[in-house]
Amino acid sequence: MVKDGYFYGAAFWGVAALLVYFTGGWWWAILPLLLAAFFLWFFRDPERMIPSGAGLIVSPGDGVVTETVAIETPEGKRQRISVFLNVFNVHVNRVPIAGEVVRVEYKKGLYLNAMNPDSAERNEQAIVTIRGEGIEVTFKQIAGLIARRIVCNLKEGQQVKRGERMGLIKFGSRVDVIVPAEAEIAVKVGEKVSGGTSVLARQRSAGAHA
Repeated sequence: MVKDGYFYGAAFWGVAALLVYFTGGWWWAILPLLLAAFFLWFFRDPERMIPSGAGLIVSPGDGVVTETVAIETPEGKRQRISVFLNVFNVHVNRVPIAGEVVRVEYKKGLYLNAMNPDSAERNEQAIVTIRGEGIEVTFKQIAGLIARRIVCNLKEGQQVKRGERMGLIKFGSRVDVIVPAEAEIAVKVGEKVSGGTSVLARQRSAGAHA
């Protein structure tokens, strides 16, 4: 479990205890106890079986694929895969490929609904680029309408493994993965994916193994 879960859980347990102490009625504790249980569940951090093999690009988060689209970037043509995380999904994020972190950028912005296509560019976000396995992949942690805190634990120059934990986005949010134009997309819109486990795309020319 992410340590935030213990923090929120303990806080609501404390509120419940104070309400019972000062009111003498146990029913006053029901709501804070339910909230404590919710936060302990929300910040769960299950172990995942990370797939092996060259050129696999895994999902950074749990959720539903909302878009697979060709885009133009300053570096040329790319493909973008978007995954929407609702409040019931695991919100721990994972690294999509093994390699070296070559860029980490934090961008202030708005808090549009994460389902809105404009959120990809206008919302608060952390942008990470990793180079390895013969490819370069960029992914974004994007804040949503409710999510107001992005946690990114990566630093430039850091070596990472595919599926490694790298942070989280609190509450409803979105992750975008920008892959090479020639990569073979392995998911469809509407498909449910799991962070670190589900393969979003494959790069056939990759020559290294994770």
